[in-house]
Amino acid sequence: MKHRRMTVIRGARLLDAPAHEAKSADILIKEGRIHEVGPPGLEAPHEAIVVEATDMLLMPGLVNAHSHSHGSLAKGMADRFSLELLLNAGPWLSGERTLEERYLSTLLNAVELVQKGCTAVYDLYSEFPVPTVEGLEAVCRAYEDVGIRAVVAPMMADRLLFEAIPGLLDAIPTPLQRDLDRIRAAPYEASIESSEKLLRGWSRDRSKIRLALAPTIPLHCSDEFLIACRDLARDHGVGLHMHLAESKVQVIAGLRKYGKTLTAHLDELGFISPGFAGAHCVWLDDEDLQRIADNGASIAHNPGSNLRLGSGIAPARAMLERGIHVGIGTDGSSCSDNQNMFEAMRQTSFVSRMQSPDYSTWLSTEEIIHLATAGSARVLGFEDEIGCIAPGYRADFVFLDLNTISYVPLNDPTNQVVNCEDGGGVHSVMVDGRMIFQDGSFTQLDYGKMLRNVEKATERLKGATTKSKDLAMKLEKYVGAYCVGLAREPYHVHRMLPGS
Repeated sequence: MKHRRMTVIRGARLLDAPAHEAKSADILIKEGRIHEVGPPGLEAPHEAIVVEATDMLLMPGLVNAHSHSHGSLAKGMADRFSLELLLNAGPWLSGERTLEERYLSTLLNAVELVQKGCTAVYDLYSEFPVPTVEGLEAVCRAYEDVGIRAVVAPMMADRLLFEAIPGLLDAIPTPLQRDLDRIRAAPYEASIESSEKLLRGWSRDRSKIRLALAPTIPLHCSDEFLIACRDLARDHGVGLHMHLAESKVQVIAGLRKYGKTLTAHLDELGFISPGFAGAHCVWLDDEDLQRIADNGASIAHNPGSNLRLGSGIAPARAMLERGIHVGIGTDGSSCSDNQNMFEAMRQTSFVSRMQSPDYSTWLSTEEIIHLATAGSARVLGFEDEIGCIAPGYRADFVFLDLNTISYVPLNDPTNQVVNCEDGGGVHSVMVDGRMIFQDGSFTQLDYGKMLRNVEKATERLKGATTKSKDLAMKLEKYVGAYCVGLAREPYHVHRMLPGS
């Protein structure tokens, strides 16, 4: 086997988030991992590749704990959508995709992630009615073509929105109910059979691309389905990722359906485990939070989409106080508009201030950087691999240009990464010791070709989704009115601002 030459990064200022410092350091990389971190002038083999990083702030690559690659082709298509209106519009926003368009949407997602300093992502991609080998191949190929690390989890359900929320179907006029009769989720056995096939046939490098399972929302999955996913994930040693208590509508509907909280129901099924990651978790109460903590599970905190969809403010400080593993995500571009983890960090900071006047409870910038790197790495199952700059970790870095306006003057690098950086300072991105984005350009991707293909796909999808868009628009006022009614029912947890 041909050995890779070692690489040495020289002249960088290495972010020390807890110390709020960025001292000059050199880094020696061997076989894609950090071999040594030392002072400037660190000894390196004479044949080592030298990466000059003068005037660069070096930090771990950001890790996105929750995204949806199918959302990239649907960005900007909706304004005042709640979660339930977004789900109602799903066939319009993300439907009728060809395999090439699945690939293209994922490619677009990966490109934006990298441009904004992200090196790894947990992607809950959409492929209904059941995930396929071909669909998964298209998604994985896109991440490989960009060079980003990913955990790929097909979203699955055996109930659609109108079956999942008790009473919603009855609120729909009869003629529209007949239209809905033609739309059916696949039996759960079909999704399990397909998932098992995907897992058994998995041959990709698990250090770069991993598979997980994503039964999408508790109410959208029968208990039999959830149990089958639980067992399949355990048998194959893969993660489980699910949207949990994202909106108040889900919580109230869950109480009607199960007579208990969604988290309590999942816990009774043995679904919550160290390999489980709940996304959003806005409406968890104290007992729910303790269940997550006691089971060693994780939470993907998505403040941007929680605000965008009017879901509320998740109790991030309470999660951390209980020792829950927390990471930060952007959610999909169809519901939070972008894949900018710097923006997600800033939103994490700001929303923590809306829950208490006691500033000592607000999340600090050093905590937030940890959540967006090592914290999210734990959610992905890549702990001890990425999210930290230390010997033995993979060489996944983002190089931030200290000459960009966000760092002039450089008063406090930790605060400025969270509060000032908007992604515009990203100069280069490295994964496994290889530059995948250098000086503002991708090293293994034809960006112009991607743009042309996106334009063609967007034009085709406008025509292909006309009927599904028309149906979604007709249903919107009925779904909206019914769900607003549910959300106004009293609940002992409050996650909206007073007066809402």
